[in-house]
Amino acid sequence: MPLSLRCSAVVLLLSSLSMAAPALAEPMHAQYLPPDEMSVREGEPEQQQLLQITEYVIVAGSQRQSNQQPIPVTSPLTLRLKGKPMNKGATIAEVLIHFDGESKSLKKPAYDEPSRTLTLYYPASQYRVLVDLLRNEKMYVQFLSYANGHVWADLHTGSVRAR
Repeated sequence: MPLSLRCSAVVLLLSSLSMAAPALAEPMHAQYLPPDEMSVREGEPEQQQLLQITEYVIVAGSQRQSNQQPIPVTSPLTLRLKGKPMNKGATIAEVLIHFDGESKSLKKPAYDEPSRTLTLYYPASQYRVLVDLLRNEKMYVQFLSYANGHVWADLHTGSVRAR
């Protein structure tokens, strides 16, 4: 192979590698992230957990603490999701979704490394939507955390063809 042809091949290979590098830095399901209008996602995520949901359990509880006055009665509603991790380095094993019908603001998503559990909080009004999606679509859970303390979590479907 002539030297000029080898040099051209090396330049072409190196330029194609440098163009591919930025695509590898994005989260696997970056297409499902909303626009970052407030520039809170600084740099690459420090952590990404991506789980394809394979099973879910609905837990509707009821509790009454008899040692308090007046006696509060609560009825927590939780979805427990399990599945298979989809990205290299993902350690997630379970997702707990708590539904809150009373608070004006929700707690931020949190990933607990020792238990490998992601905990999410949604308004009670989203319960029916999520259960419908779980019953009818292939679903994923995504969690990203950034060096500046910003976290993002979502449940999303894969691409679905319109009927």
